[in-house]
Amino acid sequence: MARVTLPDGSTLEIAEGSTAKQVAERIGAGLAKAAVAAKIDDKLVDLSTPIANSPRLQIVTPKDKDGLNIMRHSCAHVMAEAICSLWPQTRLVYGPTVEDGFYYDIDLDEPIRPDDFPRIEARMREIAEADKPIVRREMSRQEALEELKGDPYKTDNIQRAEGDVISFYSHGNGFRDLCRGPHVPSTGKVGSFKIMSVAGAYWHGDPTQKMLQRVYGTSWPTKKELDEYLNRLEEAKRRDHRVIGRQLDLFSFSEMGPGFAFIHPKGMIVWNEIVDFMRQLNRKYGYKEIRTPIILNEELWRRSGHWDHYKENMYFCEIDQVGYAVKPMNCPGGCLLYKTTKHSYRELPLRLAEFGMVHRHEASGVMHGLFRVRQFTQDDAHIYCAPNQIEAEIIGVINLIFETYRAFGFEDFNVELSTKPENHIGSDEIWETATNALEAALRHKQIPYKINEGDGAFYGPKIDFHIKDCLSRSWQLGTIQLDFSMPQRFELTYVAEDNAEKTPVMIHRAVLGSMERFLGILIEQYAGALPLWLAPEQVRVLTISEKTNEYAVAVQAKLSEAGLRCGIDLSDEKIGAKIAKSHGEKIPYMMVVGPKEAESNMVSVRMRGSQDSRTVSVEQFLARARQKIAVKTADLAF
Repeated sequence: MARVTLPDGSTLEIAEGSTAKQVAERIGAGLAKAAVAAKIDDKLVDLSTPIANSPRLQIVTPKDKDGLNIMRHSCAHVMAEAICSLWPQTRLVYGPTVEDGFYYDIDLDEPIRPDDFPRIEARMREIAEADKPIVRREMSRQEALEELKGDPYKTDNIQRAEGDVISFYSHGNGFRDLCRGPHVPSTGKVGSFKIMSVAGAYWHGDPTQKMLQRVYGTSWPTKKELDEYLNRLEEAKRRDHRVIGRQLDLFSFSEMGPGFAFIHPKGMIVWNEIVDFMRQLNRKYGYKEIRTPIILNEELWRRSGHWDHYKENMYFCEIDQVGYAVKPMNCPGGCLLYKTTKHSYRELPLRLAEFGMVHRHEASGVMHGLFRVRQFTQDDAHIYCAPNQIEAEIIGVINLIFETYRAFGFEDFNVELSTKPENHIGSDEIWETATNALEAALRHKQIPYKINEGDGAFYGPKIDFHIKDCLSRSWQLGTIQLDFSMPQRFELTYVAEDNAEKTPVMIHRAVLGSMERFLGILIEQYAGALPLWLAPEQVRVLTISEKTNEYAVAVQAKLSEAGLRCGIDLSDEKIGAKIAKSHGEKIPYMMVVGPKEAESNMVSVRMRGSQDSRTVSVEQFLARARQKIAVKTADLAF
């Protein structure tokens, strides 16, 4: 008999040579039916894998992230078999999983078009319904090279593979593919799937190589989950900030500056409201605002460590035959500003905030509207403090971050603690001290967090804050980075209580991250229908006929004098068309004025997205609107 340890700590005696599938059957029929793979001592394996004595064993299902990826990887193989059966001349390259799905790169001279997707899906369904076993076969590297001689793609894959054992997986009518695995036990377990798109892709991303076809698909455990995903995609298209940005005249891009956003007057209203709000919060939390240059001497970036760790993402220029760099980050400039005067322990913590414009080189293929740009503004800050102030300062930043997100309507947060990367500066002792300090603050706030091993900044560990939007998409916004190294590199000091000069600790923090990116997130979160306090035009006065133009102009003037952003439509269009236009432009409130309203000194108020109206005085409307702006609610109801 052998023994395995299950995830709950219990043990189970099994017969020698039992497979992971047989263990799943011992645990329960429901688990065995759902199982797609297993994890033995943290290594993912096929369910057919025999189990040695005393391992830790976990049965993996599509409810687990690993299980979902395995199911999708297997679906990629089913798609590959379907394509090969429809186009026998196809040469397979490789097919990994990606977020929410998978793709397969293929070498096929005949282009696959969207019209072909239903044929591919139909063949995939036939393969899945046949529920053929997916079988693993292993051989030596040399045997594999000999077997696939003449196939440049698979030969390359074998040469790049790690280890001495090369594995293949086969299923169906003789289909076989080189693959590390693991895979689901049979083709019937690949879930509900759909082909999503096809695009060109160079082999290994090398433009000197032949252009391949990359076929994308998605797979979900049930049809209901697939339908929900497809509905989310459709809703995401409806909310696309690039489309809405054009429709509402908020921002644009030009081929004269790819990746550099042009923010239009209406977009600047939203931008400035965000900045003004952040400035208020900065004052509340004790920050002073600074501004540092965009271009600084090359030597500065060598000293800060960016030259060695970030050079490929930077832009450079020459002034008077001296090398300069356009800043990709604000922190080195902040260090120079700190050094302009001497500091005492009585000044600490010193909290310096900056809405700093930075430039980073992004490949043209990854830029995406406001979400990925080459120039952006960070709501940055750097806190210089004594070591015994670290925990309190981090707690203060966490409070600031949560207060900010809630004001913009985000309530669902996830927190990650990222630790020392391979490419880092500073000693292991410094990194351990810094990481422990961040963990202590999170524990003090009783915030659940996930450890993200090796993903810290090159100068220190960090806490990253992720929000979820209305489509359950996760966005990383805020960050808190603890840095012992940069203050040492810049020889920053303060006079301590014992009159000795000591080095401060530097806390880097951003709340929204990139202002441009956050603007795009907000647009998609609200589908352009921004809350009253952010809306470029908060109210529009609409006349029923020219007889009430004079009264309408007086109403607009009164609202504008009270501080509301108020427009007016005096056109000859019918009132229904004016209302429809205002709805289309996402105006929060429409004030309809006709002879009746003019005579009674009232206005008929309609809310965005509603057909109902309410007659009130201008003063009543102002009082209610001011209240909603003050509490920053998205609710427009009176």
